[in-house]
Amino acid sequence: MKKIFIGADHGGFELKIELCDYLTTQFVEFEDLGIYSSDSVDYPDIASKVCNLVNKDNNSFGVLICGTGVGISIAANKHRNIRAALCHDTYTAKMARAHNDANVLCMGGRIIGKEVAKEILSVFLNVDFEGGRHKRRLDKITELEKTEFNSPV
Repeated sequence: MKKIFIGADHGGFELKIELCDYLTTQFVEFEDLGIYSSDSVDYPDIASKVCNLVNKDNNSFGVLICGTGVGISIAANKHRNIRAALCHDTYTAKMARAHNDANVLCMGGRIIGKEVAKEILSVFLNVDFEGGRHKRRLDKITELEKTEFNSPV
C-alpha cells in the first residue's frame, strides 16, 4: 500500500483527525502534515506541503481536506504532476483512481460525514488505474501541463 500524506485547514481539521484514526486502524502508513488545532490557516499552504511530498515520492498519495474541498483541490492542481480529485462519494473516488490516476484525494470537511469520508478514502486507496484509453488522455494532460506551466502568465 502507498504511503499517505494528509493535511487539512481549519475547515477540515476534525475530519482529518477521524481519517488519521481510520488509517491507523487499517495499518496504513501515513504522515499527518497538519494542522494540529482548529486555528485558521490558509489552505494553499497545506496543499503545497502535501503535494510537494507526493511529488517526491511516487509511491504515495495525498489526502487534503478543507471546508468544501474546492479551494484545496484548486490549490493542489496548481502543482505539476498532481492530479487532485474532489470526491464526495465512493463512485467519484473510484473513477478518480480508475480513469484519472488521481494521486491526491480532496474532501470537504463541512460537506460529508466521517463514515462516508472513510468509505471514500478506502475506495481511493484500493482502486488501481486502468490505463488503456485513460492513459492516452492523461498523456494529453501531461503535455498540457508542460505547455501551461512553462509559459509566462
